[in-house]
Amino acid sequence: MLEIHDLRKAYGDFIAVQNLTLRASGGEVFGLLGPNGAGKTTTIHCIGGLLTPTSGHIRVNGHDVVSEGRKARASLGVAPQEIALYEELSAKENLEYWGAAQGLSSAELRQRIPEVLEHVGLLDRAKDPVKNFSGGMKRRMNFACGIVHHPKVLLLDEPTAGVDPQSRVRLLDLVRAQARAGACVLYTTHYMEEAESLCDRLAIVDHGKLIAQGTLTELRAMLGERDLVRLTGVFPSPPAPDGIEVLQHSEDSLTLSVAQAAMRLPEIFAAIARAGGEVRGATVTQPSLESLFIKLTGKELRE
Repeated sequence: MLEIHDLRKAYGDFIAVQNLTLRASGGEVFGLLGPNGAGKTTTIHCIGGLLTPTSGHIRVNGHDVVSEGRKARASLGVAPQEIALYEELSAKENLEYWGAAQGLSSAELRQRIPEVLEHVGLLDRAKDPVKNFSGGMKRRMNFACGIVHHPKVLLLDEPTAGVDPQSRVRLLDLVRAQARAGACVLYTTHYMEEAESLCDRLAIVDHGKLIAQGTLTELRAMLGERDLVRLTGVFPSPPAPDGIEVLQHSEDSLTLSVAQAAMRLPEIFAAIARAGGEVRGATVTQPSLESLFIKLTGKELRE
């Protein structure tokens, strides 16, 4: 459903996306993860036709987004991070506008709009102005506008940003329903737990480059059995015991990758003390997507 081959996007000497290649199929949620500035949004804008690739090719449902832009966009739905709704219009009127923009006829809209509003739990608010909606309701309306035309490929850019936990759960259920119905969903998020629970496959990008790709199991296997140790305190220099990998280091925090971390904590603390440091807090987590992300990028996802 979605094919990206050797995508490159440059702005003068700055390269936002470097030779990115990935494929996502119908019926799956494909996660695109990376720290701020990694090239995620640039990639989404290239898929959606808002930006023209410097080189490479993107196909949506078999159609090239540059040479067959109209056909490609007809198969594409988008729920952007910035909510794209007309506040003065009602929920029904917003769907009428966005559905007509995607080529749906009046008869099709009369049938489709109640279906979509019921799907997102807003049928009883169909005639209410969107300006009166809560943040979570606006997010669901943003999602509804992206799926009103039954897209084959759905781009979701931070679709749960800033919503309450109950609305987040509802939105994630809506995403899963789209995949079950056969849509190809490309999903970006700053919430690692969302990516782990939702995505069938994931790609991690940093500085515009693809640095890892696979299922959650495949990505976790890249870490082996190493735990993630986060320390706070004072760290003039990182410890250097054998078998310990320093992932992040600053004057007041230290992140390590350690096999059997619980058994080696006394050794780590002693090494830090010998180097003139002081540990004030420590947490140990088992191998996870988050620890792999930090290992590969050296950053937290929210940075």
